Amino acid sequence: MSLTPEQKTTVATWVAAGDNLSAVQKKLLEHFKITLTYRDVRFLVDDLELTLKDPAPKADVSDVSKSAPAPKPAAAPAAAGPTDLPPDDGSEFPEGEESDLPPEDAADLPPADPAGPSTVTVVVDKVTLIPGAIAGGSVTFSDGVTGKWIIDQQYRPGFTEISQPGYRPSPADAQAFMKELGRAMQSRGF
Repeated sequence: MSLTPEQKTTVATWVAAGDNLSAVQKKLLEHFKITLTYRDVRFLVDDLELTLKDPAPKADVSDVSKSAPAPKPAAAPAAAGPTDLPPDDGSEFPEGEESDLPPEDAADLPPADPAGPSTVTVVVDKVTLIPGAIAGGSVTFSDGVTGKWIIDQQYRPGFTEISQPGYRPSPADAQAFMKELGRAMQSRGF
């Protein structure tokens, strides 16, 4: 089936507008009373050297395994030299120097270590009886909340029990847990 030049330009405008092959197939039937198979429409678009637009993927809000794309990091800061490091006397800036930030922006920054030192205790069980787990044990967070953890066969950590329902450890506790868990697993040969 050959199309007239006017019909070809109409098909080109449909494709440029973002129509997919199925929509072009329906419009050919509606506007020109031309019946083509899906494959024939594909060949027509190829013959006219048109490029189909891919629709933007829709985010599946029910799928929690896919996280939002990570923000692109800013330019990497220059390597810190000995003069760029804060002094060991506990002060944040050397004498006579102030922060680069205006006072109103500096006030919005969180403290360097908001939760203070974290005391997380991780214990590895000698035998793991949970199906699908290669290791397990218990943890006590700095605020006294306890839980049981496992590592599955794909080396993903997870909790099976937490003494306080809905509990979320502080960022410092979460980081300390992962560090202690890594140390404990390395000492066991994982």
